[in-house]
Amino acid sequence: MLAIIEQLAVDMPSFAPELLADPKVSLFRPFRDTRFSEDKTPLKTNVAATFPNRTLGRMNGASFYFEVGSSYVWIGGGLWRPDTSQLQLVREHIVANHRQLDAIVTSTAFKKLGGLQGDRLTRVPRGFDKEHKAASYLQYRQFMGFREEPGTYATSKDFYRNLVGTMRTIAPLVRFLNEPLAGAQTVSRKAHILGED
Repeated sequence: MLAIIEQLAVDMPSFAPELLADPKVSLFRPFRDTRFSEDKTPLKTNVAATFPNRTLGRMNGASFYFEVGSSYVWIGGGLWRPDTSQLQLVREHIVANHRQLDAIVTSTAFKKLGGLQGDRLTRVPRGFDKEHKAASYLQYRQFMGFREEPGTYATSKDFYRNLVGTMRTIAPLVRFLNEPLAGAQTVSRKAHILGED
């Protein structure tokens, strides 16, 4: 996993320069959080890594993520469980730029992954026009693209090439989702520096 992260640090700048591949940041710890679990097994049975936006930081905003377990490989990216303020910013961004999002998630390569995925509301959230052309996208609470393969996929000769290919396909979605979040963070930092917050 460390070798893969180090190679992604070389290859990712060509298609996702705003995301960070660094073993110290990307690699998830092998220890399980057993505090609130009946299962006190100390170690995870998978290995995982995340590749966050350089401005937003780890576990904040949209990113790439992949995980290898004994029986599966999960490769994907997007925005998983954003807080309320982030979700509001993303939805406003979608309203203003729905054609751009539509072009990303209806591209042939993205549709091969299964299209846009994630938990959804049953109706358009309050404060948004239910007749808006982006209404179906506004119902999402998570915005992801991913593929899941059997565990043997991790040892196939094409694994790394397909990992990069999947990330390359998802990169426009990750970038789109981070645009309003990184912009808001930059404004917040400037206000703090100027003492306006």
